[in-house]
Amino acid sequence: MPGNDFFVPDLCRVRAVFLLVMTSELIVLLMSILHATHGWIDWHYFGLVSLFVQWTVLTSSALICSLRRWLRHFRTPQVVLVITAVVLLDVAAFTFAADSILSAETLPLPSHLLGRNLLAAMIITLMVLRYFYLQNQWQQQKQAEMQSRMAALQARIHPHFLFNSMNTIASLIASRPTQAEDAVLDLSELFRASLRTQDRLIPLGEELALSRRYLAIEGLRLGDRLAVDWDLDEDLAQQAIPPLTLQPLVENAIYHGIQPRPEGGTVRIHTYRKRHSVYIEVQNPERPTDSDQARHHGNQIALANIRARLDALFDGQAVLKHSVHDGRYTVTLRLPWRTIANDTTQG
Repeated sequence: MPGNDFFVPDLCRVRAVFLLVMTSELIVLLMSILHATHGWIDWHYFGLVSLFVQWTVLTSSALICSLRRWLRHFRTPQVVLVITAVVLLDVAAFTFAADSILSAETLPLPSHLLGRNLLAAMIITLMVLRYFYLQNQWQQQKQAEMQSRMAALQARIHPHFLFNSMNTIASLIASRPTQAEDAVLDLSELFRASLRTQDRLIPLGEELALSRRYLAIEGLRLGDRLAVDWDLDEDLAQQAIPPLTLQPLVENAIYHGIQPRPEGGTVRIHTYRKRHSVYIEVQNPERPTDSDQARHHGNQIALANIRARLDALFDGQAVLKHSVHDGRYTVTLRLPWRTIANDTTQG
């Protein structure tokens, strides 16, 4: 089984263990309510069963966690059999231990008690594994949809940008051939980035370099109408970011904040870190109220595509939002602090 498709989550993670503990506590609570003969709940029963279940859940999670790397080499039915056997052995051991501690008489353990515990453990284990499997399948489908959307976004070159860039380069060939050559190189790098779909995450430094190339081409076309203010934290060059995330935001800033204005304006790109989060801000003059609404719709589509990719790659830890204040439109991207060198999702 491929490692990336392994359906059992890492039970060494606090979040996974917490979900298992809370789920088991809810099951014990329901059992205590059904067991009660007086009142709503049998608290004595709840305390004893809760202690037994939590010890079983924690030790089983630790055992499965230690076996996870080994289990990744087996097929799904085999993984289910091994994990179920581990849990049943753990439950049996704790059943004997609990009986020896709590029993007032040295009588043999009733067979129906052991059988009941094993049956309940097997049913719950199979239900949990089924949930893990379906969750993994849903994640795989979500990843596939994200990859498809990412490929579509990366393959997208704004037709107006391409047309304007070629016209700009043609006009520079005779008078300023060096700048024309640089513009061709910048344009080729943009196309190269749009065709590179194998990387899910790249260093922020690469994305900033691509945005510089894009702005260099637009600067040739817009001239003095475009000013760029870079305020960057150089220590964030290795921050992990999906490819073609920042460049479309800069492109939107040009097309919705600079191009519609005869006087032009300033695009400001600011990166900084706060504790465990990295912030990237792209600011531009507010879109004129009389500009084409279709462009505004296109802007929302681009933001929605980027937001969907961030959700899939960072599991809801990344945030993309926009705001308007004092005539400045700001798009803020918040990413979890993660360097590309330590990230395993690249490629």
